[in-house]
Amino acid sequence: MPETVPNLRDLGGLPTEDGATTTHGVLLRSAMPSADDRGPDGVRWPPSLVLDLRSSAEAGPRHPLAGAGATVRRISLLEALRPDGPQSANPEVVARMATGGLQALYLGMLEIARAELVEVAREVAAHDGPTLLHCAAGKDRTGVAVAMILRTAGVSRDAVVKDYLATGASMDAVLRRLHMSAPIDPARPAPTSYLAIPQDAIDAVLDVWDSHPGGTAGWLYDAGAEAVVIDGLRERLVV
Repeated sequence: MPETVPNLRDLGGLPTEDGATTTHGVLLRSAMPSADDRGPDGVRWPPSLVLDLRSSAEAGPRHPLAGAGATVRRISLLEALRPDGPQSANPEVVARMATGGLQALYLGMLEIARAELVEVAREVAAHDGPTLLHCAAGKDRTGVAVAMILRTAGVSRDAVVKDYLATGASMDAVLRRLHMSAPIDPARPAPTSYLAIPQDAIDAVLDVWDSHPGGTAGWLYDAGAEAVVIDGLRERLVV
C-alpha cells in the first residue's frame, strides 16, 4: 500500500530576513523515496527534478522515481567516506568525519564536497519546477544542502534551524525506511549517535557561513558558484 515519503516537506512559507517568505512548490526535502510512495496533499509528486545526495554504492543503478517521470541527478556529498572514494580528499578531514560525530561530518562536507554543494545550488537555481533534495534519512547531507540553499536565499537562521530540527518528528518512519538502504561503507556502519538531530551540528555549519565575508552567498560564490546561481536561488525560492 502506498505510503507518504518519510520526512517529506515543502520548504515554502519560511520567513526571510527582509520580511518575505519562501515560495511553496519549489523546494522539497525528504528521506529516501520509493517507487510506491505518494506525496502528502498539496505536494506535487513526484517532483520534476530529484537531486539524490547519496553515494553510488547506496543508490544503486536506478533511482526509484526515474520511471515516474522525474529527472534524477546524483550529486554525492559523502563519496570520500567510501573506501574507494576520491583519493584527493584530505585524509585527516575524512578521518574526522568518520569518527568525530555529526558536527565533524557536517563541517567536513564543507571542505570535501564544496564542488558538489555548488552543483546542488546550480541545479536548484536553474530548474523551472519542483525540486526534491534527499539522501537516506533526509537529515544530514540533505540538512546541510538545504540550509545552504535557504540561507543563500535569505531565509532567517532561526527558520533554518527549526526546519533542521523538524526531522525529529519523522525519525520513526525514517528508521523504518533506512532498513531498505545500503550503508556508505558496509564494513563501517554508522554509529547510533548519527541518528540524533543535534542543533550544535547545524549551528556549527551556520557559524562558518555567517562568519564568511558575504555570508552563505559569499561562501558559495568563493566555492565556485556563479553570481547568476546565487541570484537565481533568491528568485526561485522567494515570493
